[in-house]
Amino acid sequence: MKSFTESDLLKSLPKQFFASLVDKVGKVMADGHDVINLGQGNPDQPTPPHIVEALQKAAANPKYHKYSPFRGYSFLKEAVATFYEREYGVTLDPEKEVAILFGGKAGLVEIPQCLLNPGDVVLVPDPGYPDYWSGVALARAEMAMMPLLAENGFLPDYEGLKEEVVRKAKLMFLNYPNNPTGATATEAFFADTVSFAAKHNICVVHDFAYGAIGFDGQKPISFLQVEGAKEVGIEIYTFSKTYNMAGWRIGFAVGNESVIAAINLLQDHLYVSLFGAIQEAAAVALLESQQCVHELVALYESRRNTFIHALREIGWNVTAPAGSFFAWLPVPTGWTSEQFADVLLERAHVVVAPGIGFGAHGEGYVRVGLLTSEERLQEAAARIAALHIF
Repeated sequence: MKSFTESDLLKSLPKQFFASLVDKVGKVMADGHDVINLGQGNPDQPTPPHIVEALQKAAANPKYHKYSPFRGYSFLKEAVATFYEREYGVTLDPEKEVAILFGGKAGLVEIPQCLLNPGDVVLVPDPGYPDYWSGVALARAEMAMMPLLAENGFLPDYEGLKEEVVRKAKLMFLNYPNNPTGATATEAFFADTVSFAAKHNICVVHDFAYGAIGFDGQKPISFLQVEGAKEVGIEIYTFSKTYNMAGWRIGFAVGNESVIAAINLLQDHLYVSLFGAIQEAAAVALLESQQCVHELVALYESRRNTFIHALREIGWNVTAPAGSFFAWLPVPTGWTSEQFADVLLERAHVVVAPGIGFGAHGEGYVRVGLLTSEERLQEAAARIAALHIF
C-alpha cells in the first residue's frame, strides 16, 4: 500500500514523552507482574449516578438526535453562569462570555490557533501540562518557559523573565491547582498576574482543570475572581475531574468576550457542537447537589494523607500537595527522574511519571497520581521501601 508523507506541521509536533512510559508499563504487565500504576491522570471513580441517569433520560429525547446548535445549547451556558456565580461570585454573560468545549484539552490546544500568528511567543509554565506545547506547535508559535520553583511555591516569577521575551509574548498559560506540582495560587499572585498581563498586553489562559480539588479546608480560587481578570484573559474548566466525566469530553471556557468569540469562531469550522444529551447531563452536574464533589475531594484528601504519611515513614522527605490529585515527589540524590522511575517500575512494579516529561524544570521530581485505593497506595510505599533507597 502506498504511504503518504505527513505534513510539515504534523512533523513539527512535540513527541509524546509518555508514550514510551506506556510501552514500558505494557512490557512489565505482559510479563505477568502486578503493576500499581500511579503514573497517569485518569480519574478512577465513576461518574455520579444522578448525572448518568440524566444522560440516559436525555438520550431518548428526539430533539437531541439532530444536530445541536453550533455553539452549544443556551441552557448549558446559563448553567455555567449560574455555577460561576454560586461558586466564585463571578458574573458571566452566558452568550458572550461562555464557550462550550469538547473537553478542557480541546480548548487549551485551540486557543493558540485562535489568537496567535507564526512566530508569536507564548509564556508556558515549566514544569507544566505537555499539551500546552501541542497547541503552540499547531499555531506555529514559539514557547518561552516560565520556571516553577519550589522556593517560589511553584508560582512563576514575572520579574525574572527576560524583557525581550515579555515584549514579544502575546499569550500565557497558567494552571492552579497545578499539574504536576499540586501547588495552589493565591489571590495576590493572580492580582499580580492581571497587572503584568495588562501592562504587556498578554492574554492569560488559566487552566482550572483541578478547580474543585483543594485540601486542608482551602477551596482553590478562580482567576476570574480577581478584579480585572476578565479584561486580560479566560479560564478553562473541565467536567473530567470535578465530576469524574473524563470520557464524556466536555468542558467550557469563560471570561474575556473577544477570546470567547475567537474560540467559538474556530469551533464553528471544526465541529457541530456536542450531543445534546451530554450537554443536559452537564447542566445537571453544575446545578444540582454538589455533595458528590465534596465526597470526591474528601476521598482524594484521605488518599493524600495516607500516601504521604507512608512515604515519610520510609524516610522519603516529601511535601503534601495543596490541591489536584497529584503528588510531586523529589527524586533521591544521584538519580535522574527517568532513571528513578525506571527502577520503581522494574524492581517495585510501581509506575510514576518522570518529572522531565513536564519540562526541563521537572527534572529532579516524579509525579504520582492519587488515583487508586489507599490500600494500593500503602502497598506502593511498601514496595518502594523494600528497595532500600531511602
